[in-house]
Formats: sequence, structure tokens, C-alpha cells
Amino acid sequence: MAFGLLAQPALAERADRDKPMVLEADNASYDDVKQIYTLTGNVVLTKGTMILKSDAAELRTDPEGYQFAVATAKPGKQAYIRQKREGVDEYIDGWGDRIEYDGKQEYSKLIGNARMARLQGAKQVDEIRGAVLTYDSRKEFYTAAGGGSGDAAAANPSGRVRAVLSPRQDQKAGATGSGGSPLDLKPAPAPANKP
Repeated sequence: MAFGLLAQPALAERADRDKPMVLEADNASYDDVKQIYTLTGNVVLTKGTMILKSDAAELRTDPEGYQFAVATAKPGKQAYIRQKREGVDEYIDGWGDRIEYDGKQEYSKLIGNARMARLQGAKQVDEIRGAVLTYDSRKEFYTAAGGGSGDAAAANPSGRVRAVLSPRQDQKAGATGSGGSPLDLKPAPAPANKP
């Protein structure tokens, strides 16, 4: 299935592109030839408003300077990613057994019991679950794939894609007058017949 992110555009914070990637972990090793960091233990990767947390991660930098990460969690836990949306007080949160992050394409792939949520401030307003979720922040687009009953989890026993979408507050506001009462709709006058 493919959707516009949780029925709303979800453009990632544009300033994040130009921010440095900050790495934190209990342990780290670096292969200078391959440009790969291997991180273990309470891993936190931060790039602007994007935060990726996991038990382990491998971070690669390509010759152009773009970062690519693969984050994994211990059995029974999940990796986590969060990014602020551009121009609004909204965040996209995501969880998966494995998260693949592509800094060049501004693309994230959540694999295994994947879940994404859109938050307005601290309030969750939309959520989607599936076996695999992909999120393209440049195109404001995500896809969701179910995994069948073999990939079922307690929160999604069928293993199919499941989304919960909240009604939009601005749609409700548009249906009322400035005083909050329903609009008094009247028919338009009939056009005058001209010879």
C-alpha cells in the first residue's frame, strides 16, 4: 500500500540536510578505508531534528559526504527514529526491529513489526503498522507492506497493514462560523432571467 504520510504532508525539516551527524554509543570502532563506524550499546545518532536510537548501528559515509545507517535492536526491543516536520509543531516517530536510514535520498525503511506515528505537539494523531514501512521525506510519501499472519504482533494480530487516522481539526473548524456554532447555510438567489 502507498499513502501520503498519514493523510498529511510530512515534509522533514529542511535545515536537517546541512547539520552534522553526531554519534553517541557505549562502544565505537571506525574503518577509515571503508568510512564505516560500528557502534554498540545505547546508540544515538542525531542530525538536526532527526534522532535515531538503537542497540547497535553501522554508519557509512559515501565519497560525497552523505551518511547511511543500519540500526538494529536486541530481541524484544525496537530501534526508534524521530524527525520534526517542516514549519509545524509535528513529529514523525517510527519503530522497527531494524531501521535503514539513507541521508542522500532522505529515506528511512523500518523493518519488522514496524510502526509510524504522527504527533501534533505531544499528542499522537495518526498511526500505521506493518511488516515494512518506508518513508520518503523529500516526496512526503510512505509505503506500508503487511507480512501476513507470520509477522503478526500483539498490536497487529492479523499481520496486515493497519492505520488509524484521526479527523482533522481544521476541517471541523471550517464547518463552523467564527463563534463556533454551525454555519447557517442558505440557498443562493436564483439568477435573473434576461431577454
